[in-house]
Amino acid sequence: MKKNTYIIDFDSTFTQVEALDELARISLKNKTNKEEIYKKIEDYTNLAMEGKLSFSESLAKRVQLLEATEADLKKLIALLKKKVSTSFARNASFFKNHAKEVLIVSGGFKEFIVPVVAKYHIPKENVFANTFVFDEQGKITDYEHQNPLSKEGGKVILLKELNLKGNIYGIGDGYSDFQLRESGLIKKFFAFTENISRKSVVEKADHVTPSFDEFLYLNNLPQSISYPKNRILCLAIGDVPKKSIELLEKDGFSVRHKTSFEEKYLADVGMLILASDIIISDAQLEKATKLKTIGVLGDSKNKINVKKCNQQGIALFDDPKKKANNASFIAKRVIGFINQGTTHLSCNFPNLQLPKIESSHRLIHIHHNVPGIMAKINTIFAKHQINIVGQFLMTNEQLGYVITDINSEYDKQVLKDLKKIPQTLKFRILY
Repeated sequence: MKKNTYIIDFDSTFTQVEALDELARISLKNKTNKEEIYKKIEDYTNLAMEGKLSFSESLAKRVQLLEATEADLKKLIALLKKKVSTSFARNASFFKNHAKEVLIVSGGFKEFIVPVVAKYHIPKENVFANTFVFDEQGKITDYEHQNPLSKEGGKVILLKELNLKGNIYGIGDGYSDFQLRESGLIKKFFAFTENISRKSVVEKADHVTPSFDEFLYLNNLPQSISYPKNRILCLAIGDVPKKSIELLEKDGFSVRHKTSFEEKYLADVGMLILASDIIISDAQLEKATKLKTIGVLGDSKNKINVKKCNQQGIALFDDPKKKANNASFIAKRVIGFINQGTTHLSCNFPNLQLPKIESSHRLIHIHHNVPGIMAKINTIFAKHQINIVGQFLMTNEQLGYVITDINSEYDKQVLKDLKKIPQTLKFRILY
């Protein structure tokens, strides 16, 4: 079997920000013309990332403007540790288990990259980046010009020197990352758009990956969640506050804001956020076979058929009292349901609220409340010799809701068997 190697960019990929831009904000904060200098540095960054300015020229101009010291670097490192991209942080276990296969290749600098990725078990010898030159007072005066990564096409030059074998995949947001694919040195290039989407890069990528979850999913690699949240279509319909949409997008969901529930979205929608005056018909619910949860920014009475939601295993959250904070209140309820299986404050599901259990898989089974379902679920687990870490059942008159945390690997037949249990409404794996 061929070895896999994952070439990952640092700025705006592994982290949410461009480190040199942030270093400038730290080192120049007391300058009267700081905003003017910040703008110049950001412009040089973007021109290089879009392929409109040579990387070497961009790097030289940015370093000249920094006026940074070793003390400033310490502050930068502390900031960057808090700015690791959400989906990378969520998949920390991947890096722990595949550290030898991951190379951080960046036009940034080792002085701040190595301390940040060390937490993710990536060894310093797997970090390829530039290095600063300091004077006796600890001020950055230059960088090492012999480093291939300081030059135009530096990532291509480096990979030719490394002469890696096997399947090589590249993940990044900039033009220099795409150059690896253009050179033929890597098998596929994934444009990472969680933090920034550059049209000139996205258009040339083999795949666009809005999150690291998506990359892992596409390549059948272990991931912290079972299905990338960016693939779960969330529709915001009507006069939905910007705050609601921002919360959902920040959590990684793909959100589209529409004035009405259009027919073309019925088959694919997974989540609905509704303004208080929006009515959803039974016929629409019937066709929305992937719909998992609905959040109403107001009272759902006479707007959504609760019985129909029960029949299809759809968790419904609403806010009859129209609280002042309902924009965040409802968004957090549907997010909690998708992420953790939490049904707290649902108006139709049994009330269940559980913390995430690390190093386990969480399975959710929603069914009609009839006798014997729990026994059938556990018979299947026993048949496949699966150890149960925790299990919780809550019921109301119509529904039974079972959350099972297991600590072993499972085969796909387990999932098929659970779905085949009579009276099953919905079954899914959370993580």
